[in-house]
Amino acid sequence: MAWDILASGSEKCRAASADRGSVTPARTALLALVVALLPLQALAFPLGGDQTVMPAGTELSEDALARPRELFHSEAIGGRKSYLVNLGDLAFNSPSIFGGKARQAEMSCGTCHVNGASNPKLFVPGLSSRPGTFDTTSLVFNAKTFNSILDPVRIPSLRGARFLAPYGHDGRITSLREFVYNVIVNEFSGPRPSDEVLDGLVAYINDIDFLPNPKIAPGGRLGAQASVAERRGEALFFKPFPKQAELSCAGCHLPAGTFNDQVRHDVGSGGLVKTPTLLNANFNAPYFHDGRYDTYEQVVDHFDRVFDLELSTQDVQDLVAYLNAVGDGERPFDKDGVVLRMKEVLELSSVLEAAIPAADTAVVSLAVTGVGAELRELTERIPDIRNTSIGGKDERLAARAILKDLVLTLRRIDLEVAAGHIDEAMTEYRKFAQLVNFDVPVALKKAEPWSLFNSNVHQAHYTALGRMLPVASGQSQ
Repeated sequence: MAWDILASGSEKCRAASADRGSVTPARTALLALVVALLPLQALAFPLGGDQTVMPAGTELSEDALARPRELFHSEAIGGRKSYLVNLGDLAFNSPSIFGGKARQAEMSCGTCHVNGASNPKLFVPGLSSRPGTFDTTSLVFNAKTFNSILDPVRIPSLRGARFLAPYGHDGRITSLREFVYNVIVNEFSGPRPSDEVLDGLVAYINDIDFLPNPKIAPGGRLGAQASVAERRGEALFFKPFPKQAELSCAGCHLPAGTFNDQVRHDVGSGGLVKTPTLLNANFNAPYFHDGRYDTYEQVVDHFDRVFDLELSTQDVQDLVAYLNAVGDGERPFDKDGVVLRMKEVLELSSVLEAAIPAADTAVVSLAVTGVGAELRELTERIPDIRNTSIGGKDERLAARAILKDLVLTLRRIDLEVAAGHIDEAMTEYRKFAQLVNFDVPVALKKAEPWSLFNSNVHQAHYTALGRMLPVASGQSQ
């Protein structure tokens, strides 16, 4: 009973699967939030134990809309995302490509790489040394890769990945395709992905651009607006090390490229690690391959100690100022609402236009599951009519009804394709496209003032849930 009430208001979780009855990380996080606002006698839903496959204390924190969204290269140059990029987006955020515990926990690539970047809040007891780190060579996900030690690595951002080969923190894999395959099959026990899905994942990752940084001029040097401290830091960045004149910061973090040299080095942190890019690094903490440092100050101090750089306090401050300038980027936030949500539905569902005529049952099923999850999450942003604390009853009822019709239409598409009824499936798809392009946006815009996209409604909704939870918990016992 308590779960039915809470499910109507759960936050967006792009890693949702078709089975909405299971305990998802997003729902667990929501319940933890609600319980924190309740009197102490309220019963918290357990994060560990029999109710979930993840250890108690797990925090996946997939609040994607609180992070800068992806910038796609295909769109930046005036085009639109291709079939393969949209297919890769679906697969990237689908638990179905993983196996075992990862799939049961409804994890996806998007769980660790929120909006194609990193996830500094992710923490799994026994697998993380600190938030933002993760050990993929553990018994939890694939016993065959277990190396008998806890060696979590920092979750890297995927922005600009097409420029950042080799892959893996130690640069052991030269091909992005091979790297993605290894993550799915070896690290998370997934089945071998089809060539098409693997192509899609690579296309999607390769399409994610760096956030633009107007502080950097052509050639990687600071622009005219740089401060005095930033310019002093830039000079130190290019200055040879006092005790090893053949070395400098700029020698490995090449400003003329993407601030990395694509080579592995021993920087006194435990073996050879590849040079990370400094572009957008302000958004990529914690730092070093194992995430041991939280700040640039700590990173600079490490290099000062290991390479005896003889930095003064002012030098450290200047280098940090420079790193902050280089690591910055314009943050492309979009206002969350029905327009943004329907744009994503349109893009992801466009995969069906090619997959249905090709009778590609695997891709159709992936699209139906992924788009269906998006629609269900959108439905949950519109409180049902049992919530009488807000207005717009008729508008909410109409919006939820038409979203339900969309989900049912998707299911019919899946069934028709599975049965080999391609013409019938295309007829259903045309109905779906008509609704998505015309009827649904109209209904959703009418309901939006009474949806959780409205901050006042959001607060009233969760206040009402907080009052109902103790009652529901008592009834379920």
